[in-house]
Amino acid sequence: MQFTQLDSDILSNFDSFDDHEDVRRFELTGGIIAFVAVHNTNLGPALGGCRMTNYDSEADAIHDVLRLSRGMTYKNAMAGLPLGGGKAVIIGNHRTDKSEELMQEVGAAVESFGGSYITAEDSGTSEEDMVAIASQTGYVVGLPPEMLSGSEYGELGGNPSPLTALGCYHGIKSAIQHRYEGRKSLADMTVAIQGVGAVGLALGTLLKQDGAKLIIADISEEGIEAAKKELGDVDVVSVDEIFGVQADIFAPCAMGGALNDETIEQLKVEIIAGAANNQLWQSHHDKLLAEKGILYVPDYVINSGGVICVGYEYFRKSDYNPQDFCIERGSMVAHVESVGKIVTKILQESQKRELPTGETADILAEERFLKGAALSDSNPEDSSNSAQSDGMTMVQ
Repeated sequence: MQFTQLDSDILSNFDSFDDHEDVRRFELTGGIIAFVAVHNTNLGPALGGCRMTNYDSEADAIHDVLRLSRGMTYKNAMAGLPLGGGKAVIIGNHRTDKSEELMQEVGAAVESFGGSYITAEDSGTSEEDMVAIASQTGYVVGLPPEMLSGSEYGELGGNPSPLTALGCYHGIKSAIQHRYEGRKSLADMTVAIQGVGAVGLALGTLLKQDGAKLIIADISEEGIEAAKKELGDVDVVSVDEIFGVQADIFAPCAMGGALNDETIEQLKVEIIAGAANNQLWQSHHDKLLAEKGILYVPDYVINSGGVICVGYEYFRKSDYNPQDFCIERGSMVAHVESVGKIVTKILQESQKRELPTGETADILAEERFLKGAALSDSNPEDSSNSAQSDGMTMVQ
């Protein structure tokens, strides 16, 4: 597999470059270009999904792979996983340009990293694509459960979207508890969901079951119709109107960068808590939300359920398990549910330190992967460990 390794002279032109360990450009079948970035492997091999979308330029794709891989380092650290951060992006239309041959070439690209990068599905890729990638490399997760041997482990593998939604649901409940100190619950909330794809729809289902009122928006009319069928009584607004609706919670569940100077000005909510990656267009928007009195739940914390899911799958298939997690579905789900406790801890630390929530989460993550703070050596659901009992492993 031929590739071009991008050096710091090129990468330093991007403000999203953060001393990444390895960034490579691959030319695939039909002239399709892909980039794979490994940001940091201090805690373990870099895990992050493979995204396929129509970038306007190679520069846009490089910027995205850099920021997304960095985000995965922070996400995996805060999720308590012994994993670093990486990402792959493919420039192309996933509906018309994707083929089994192309995904097999992506598998060969992943294999070229020799285990320092593990891929998974993301926007524009699917479980079926992961199977094609798996024909060329073992460093892939999100595979059908039947491909994992050993039925005693229960169902691991498969589409991580429902687990992403589950973690987000618990994070939202924690944010409500923190904001209103027990005076309100989901049944009192109106939630505006931007994007009702696989994760957004699953999140909406969980919120609706708890009595929340939903307002939804999506670029796909097909997606809106599917959501109305699944969720029942919901209000539908356009993708431009969703930012300005009167609601209690705004849940971004679409593409990143939705929160910027213009959209933040429109918001009429008290909490932002959603599953999208890289929700803030720029880092200073974290402070802007705090100044506006909006409680922002850091995206890479609340949406970490999916990576926990595929992380456990990798531990199972690779025998890489330095924290001795109990590798079965019940333990994995308990770890996902602990996202709510992690959210609570960050919100409390933010209040204590008098810092914006995003900045607080970054500090805690960096204490793990930069300063070498030990991750937990017990299972996440083991309440006998005091650090894990509040959902986090704090610096010793």
